[in-house]
Amino acid sequence: MQNLLGKKKCRIAVKIGSSSLTEDEGGLSLSKLVDHVSALAHIHKMGHEVVLISSGAVAAGFTLLGFSSKPSSIEMKQASAAVGQGQLIQTYAHAFSHYHIPVGQILLTRRDFSTRRQFINAHNTLSALLQKRAIPIINENDTVAIEELTFGDNDMLSALVAGALHADLLIILTDTDGVYDANPRVNPQAKKFDYIEKITPAIEEMATGAGSKVGTGGMRSKILAAKTALSFGVNVFVGRGQGKEKLADIMNGTGQGTYFGSSSLSTMNNKKQWIAFHADVKGSLIVDQGAKMALLEQGKSLLPSGITAVEGLFQKGEVVEVVTSSGERLGKGVVNYASDLVELVKGNSSDYAMAQAQATKPEVIHRDEWVSYDWRDMS
Repeated sequence: MQNLLGKKKCRIAVKIGSSSLTEDEGGLSLSKLVDHVSALAHIHKMGHEVVLISSGAVAAGFTLLGFSSKPSSIEMKQASAAVGQGQLIQTYAHAFSHYHIPVGQILLTRRDFSTRRQFINAHNTLSALLQKRAIPIINENDTVAIEELTFGDNDMLSALVAGALHADLLIILTDTDGVYDANPRVNPQAKKFDYIEKITPAIEEMATGAGSKVGTGGMRSKILAAKTALSFGVNVFVGRGQGKEKLADIMNGTGQGTYFGSSSLSTMNNKKQWIAFHADVKGSLIVDQGAKMALLEQGKSLLPSGITAVEGLFQKGEVVEVVTSSGERLGKGVVNYASDLVELVKGNSSDYAMAQAQATKPEVIHRDEWVSYDWRDMS
């Protein structure tokens, strides 16, 4: 792990889970929150940019509503989040005020990432807060999110935010000291991984199970989030710590947990991140073997000549999936032609396509606006 403390300014994303913020049976733990804030303020005062992704709204709120444990119904979870989020951000703001650090609350759902304009707006707001030396505090908007518009848990949200901001490191704080080859709570012989360069299927299978009574994630969700962050070019730490120096220790490579990644990670630009993970797919293009080779092996664009069929209705500028006639899913990208025009020019030369469509671009999908599905395996 590279010593990030040696750099003048790093961008650090820190995710704190519910179990690391609340009492065992729910309700905010002021002592835990203050401990986290002292560590965040410490690296902030060193000149680093800090983004906080914080769970805890539901866990903080359900006790205030009189529940003895986390409610099971969606509406009561959302009611708990509505009550708890206010307490959460108020407590954070008060704690950070002792260090003269302003905070900004940002609540997100998947819909906020689904269109390119909203994705850019979210990125610009976060960047503006960092520029003014504020700490953005991000949570999923649990009060309005429905299942198909959620991130699943804040582990994945933290990976997406870290990727969008091109963070130098994503720190996922939890109640265990890293990733083991077995559950250390039931197997005293379990071996901890100090460093994982690539997340393999075997690594994914090792991490199973749900989180605590007050949380939604477990170690598996953290592994999947780490894999996503690595594919975006962001190194990851999963573990725990205590006291003002804990985040600084993690940054200098001596944290109590597992480090993921390497110095050779390549960064995925924001437009490709949006295509890869957020954009709604509006249709499909079926391509021949030559087009498949051009896209996956030669780094080329998709031309009309390689398209054999069109499925669905889509407009220029929307995202479509590319598949082979046998059903192999290759990837997705932004189209320069609407579906009716692709139907007209498929199988023909680029010159013919541009003449028929009165277009200036010969590519149906340019390589700069294309992401193959093997991006998930880049970690």
